[in-house]
Amino acid sequence: MTTTSPQPRSDAPSPLETDLGSLPKVSLHDHLDGGLRVATVLELAREAGVEVPADTVDGLADWFAEHANGESLEKYLETFALTTSVMQTREQLRRVAREFVEDLVADGVVYGEIRWAPEQHLASGLTLDEAVEAVQEGLDEACAAADADGHVIRVGQLITAMRHADRAQEIAELAVRHRDRGVVGFDIAGAEIGFPPSRFADAFTWLAQQHMPVTVHAGEAEGLASIQDALVAGRALRLGHGVRIADDIHVEFGGLDEDGVPVDPDTGIVDLGPTAAWVRDRQIALEVCPSSNLQTGAVDAEAGIAGHPIDLLVQLGFRVTVNTDNRLVSDVSLTDELYLLAETFGYSLSDLLDLQLNAAEAAFLSVDEREELAEILVAGWSEAVSGASGPVLEALTAEDDDEADA
Repeated sequence: MTTTSPQPRSDAPSPLETDLGSLPKVSLHDHLDGGLRVATVLELAREAGVEVPADTVDGLADWFAEHANGESLEKYLETFALTTSVMQTREQLRRVAREFVEDLVADGVVYGEIRWAPEQHLASGLTLDEAVEAVQEGLDEACAAADADGHVIRVGQLITAMRHADRAQEIAELAVRHRDRGVVGFDIAGAEIGFPPSRFADAFTWLAQQHMPVTVHAGEAEGLASIQDALVAGRALRLGHGVRIADDIHVEFGGLDEDGVPVDPDTGIVDLGPTAAWVRDRQIALEVCPSSNLQTGAVDAEAGIAGHPIDLLVQLGFRVTVNTDNRLVSDVSLTDELYLLAETFGYSLSDLLDLQLNAAEAAFLSVDEREELAEILVAGWSEAVSGASGPVLEALTAEDDDEADA
């Protein structure tokens, strides 16, 4: 298989000249405790008597930025000790969840899955169920307010178990109890090294018996073995990050193709290993978070975004989705990430829409709901390319309709 860099359509509007923030989007990998507003963290900390490393919004924002760029997952995760400390009461959780959805709306998101670990929010006496209910109240309030303002958005909870806490079965049962009250799936998160999905194999088997969909953080801090374990023991339908799947992809430039014909030196001959082939051929979605991947060291930070494997994965037909991971800690929006990809890899509006359709297809929704979501995306993005000539617009719309029906 050969691969070359994609070329944007010359007669279609450039994404860099388009208001991407106004276009409908899907967010699948978004941590509630990594997406607070800086001002909210500071205000809640003062009210609760929680010590903070800076006493101004700008100073606290700088502190988050310093830890986000520590180039290791461990340092990146240190910030969550602060954010979770101000998410311990019902009202705190309601407020944070409400503001989270408001920020999704401002980012153009029409469907979002918010992941968080209720077990980390019990210090003030809430039960696991009460914590989930408090977050759902905040989500419902914000969705209703958005709907009243003309922006329809749907948000589901992904209930997360922390890998080091050994409460996976208990948290799995919590997720299933609330599946008809806002919960759409299950996740495990936290330190990846030393806590493989196989550690919680029984819980994952039980979840499969309950028909509860699962996404697993894998292939971020650890390599291919982490992904393999997520697929086998974790029964993962999606991979949180999953960028280390690139370790199982080998690219050789130049040489001869399978027919013995010389290959252009700038064109790569690609060989997929068995795990990479399985993930691609089964269309197991990758929840890629470009900026976060650089900040945590999942991808070589020195190479920058141009060295991120996302473009290779896109070209090879992996089901790549684009996400923020942590809006506060990484200081990004989904719109920011799309602009970044368009600028770095020359993606067209159609290319960016394909990424959104990937996310719609991977959402933990029914088939009918996913098709409806795809229709919303196609309608919104097709309107954005109305500056293109008639035949080009018609071709683009037809292409996107095919994606929605796939």
